[in-house]
Amino acid sequence: MSYDPPHQPSYLTYPWQPQPPEPPRPHRARPRELLGHHSDLRVLRGAYRWQRRTATLTALGYFTLFLVLSAFAPHVMTRTVADGIPAGLLLALLQLPVTWLAIALYEHTARRHVDPLADRIRKEAELDARRGAAR
Repeated sequence: MSYDPPHQPSYLTYPWQPQPPEPPRPHRARPRELLGHHSDLRVLRGAYRWQRRTATLTALGYFTLFLVLSAFAPHVMTRTVADGIPAGLLLALLQLPVTWLAIALYEHTARRHVDPLADRIRKEAELDARRGAAR
């Protein structure tokens, strides 16, 4: 004679009673996905992350330097540079070219690093799609 444990009800007897564990689900093997080579996408994300950080730190780094000099080195900011122009005004006017430099740096790294990776992944995805459609 075998002992069968009593069937647990689907409701809880007491509100503080822990939930009964769910039975494990059978593991199904996933079919191989043609699209999305994970290592390529990881490389693309890394290149894009580097691109964003470089451009952002260029613009924000200069602006932070300007703010720190304004707050902690007013003698540097009030010193006249040329023809009575204070250094603070000159540094403030340089913010616009530094922002343009950050934009140009962003564009350069996009054309040189990120776009070729994205194009290669796009071409591989098109080839995989054609192979999948041919089957």
